[in-house]
Amino acid sequence: MLPEEKVDVSAFLLCPMPGTLVSCTVEAGQRVEAGQELAVVEAMKMQNVLRAEKAGVIKSVNAKAGDTLKVDAVIVEFEEEQ
Repeated sequence: MLPEEKVDVSAFLLCPMPGTLVSCTVEAGQRVEAGQELAVVEAMKMQNVLRAEKAGVIKSVNAKAGDTLKVDAVIVEFEEEQ
């Protein structure tokens, strides 16, 4: 059996569970700090706040409020660090 490939997803904010995007508080080009709220996902009547794991600049926002998301759907993409 081949070992599982490790994919670097540190440049993305992924949806941790199936649910509905309630809000996304960032936009492309915005600078964010570690721990800053980026989005809120509602699953099973619970609202889950998704926060930035690191400081960076938002490259794109791939979902809007009201969208239904699957597990590992990309909500926000960060610019590559230089």
